[in-house]
Amino acid sequence: MSHLIRAIGLMSGTSLDGIDAAILETDGVFAVRKGASLSQPYKPEERLLLSMALEAAKTWEPGEKAPEEIAEAERHLTLAHALAVRALLKQAGLKPEDVEVIGFHGQTVLHQPERRRTVQIGMGEVLASLTGIDVVNDFRAADVAAGGHGAPLVPLYHQALVKSLGIREPVAIINIGGVSNITYVGTGPELLAFDTGPGNALIDDWAHRHTGEPLDRDGAMASAGEVDMAALEALMTHDYFEAPPPKSLDRFSFSPEPVAALAPVDGAATLTAFTVEAIARGIAHIPGVPTRFVVCGGGRRNPELMRMLSRRLQGGVLAAEDLGWAGDDVEAEAFAYLAVRSLRGLPLSLPETTGVPTPMPGGVHHRARRVL
Repeated sequence: MSHLIRAIGLMSGTSLDGIDAAILETDGVFAVRKGASLSQPYKPEERLLLSMALEAAKTWEPGEKAPEEIAEAERHLTLAHALAVRALLKQAGLKPEDVEVIGFHGQTVLHQPERRRTVQIGMGEVLASLTGIDVVNDFRAADVAAGGHGAPLVPLYHQALVKSLGIREPVAIINIGGVSNITYVGTGPELLAFDTGPGNALIDDWAHRHTGEPLDRDGAMASAGEVDMAALEALMTHDYFEAPPPKSLDRFSFSPEPVAALAPVDGAATLTAFTVEAIARGIAHIPGVPTRFVVCGGGRRNPELMRMLSRRLQGGVLAAEDLGWAGDDVEAEAFAYLAVRSLRGLPLSLPETTGVPTPMPGGVHHRARRVL
């Protein structure tokens, strides 16, 4: 076995709630040893800047200079990630020289694989300078340029986690972030992954619009409402659900228009059911029958969503913590893992996970200028 490399992974997802940072020691294959982690919520002004960047990206055409909203958000985002690294090192009692690399996902502001275009903002060179640690970023670009979807990228780490536990039966790992995705890990080397549909993003946006809160905390709105079946059926008519995997989504791929006229609690219930039904429809595409469904990401903290999901999948639904995983840390750990794979020239994506024609390495390496 190759020696283990200590890496930090940084993840800011489509929910725009904050930065997850985690330390991982890994060989980039099946050896994983988890370390300290933390979550650093975005300040309201940082969330606003990122929301403005997402909005500006909708009309940003190839070849045009990045809109100022995106450039401004990128500067603030990079500094916020540097501060998260500093806080994590302090918590773990480590110095920059104790860490070999940072995997810096950045913030996706635009994902158009059909146009061979994906943009994750975050200045890797600046982060390396601010932290004194080498940085790997831009994980998705090579995959998309080669014709892949560039997402999801976490499945290889999901497989490593499952194999490290010695689990022999088929497992489905469901990540419910802003968008939901699923990874199927078979009994052997079988691996399949794809985005299933919306995750928390539509629910969060709905809650913010009607309550001013950034999310439907504990699923309180949804549990007080009734699912409108006509609206749910309208939402499920989207062509995406019939497309075969691998496939991926943008945060804004689905419109909440079918629930626009509903009462706030009924809209929340219907959008929560939409996330669940999309996951169930996605499971119909996987080749085996999982014995358990392991839920990661912020969605697992929504009791109403988990109740609906368990009922729809007829049991076998576990939270990541039931396997000893930290559900908030899995994606951050994954980008530490992928940074190590990038340094070693190993593939970050496969035909079965992103639809890329051949196993695809990726990432851009920025060397830190260490001060002696």
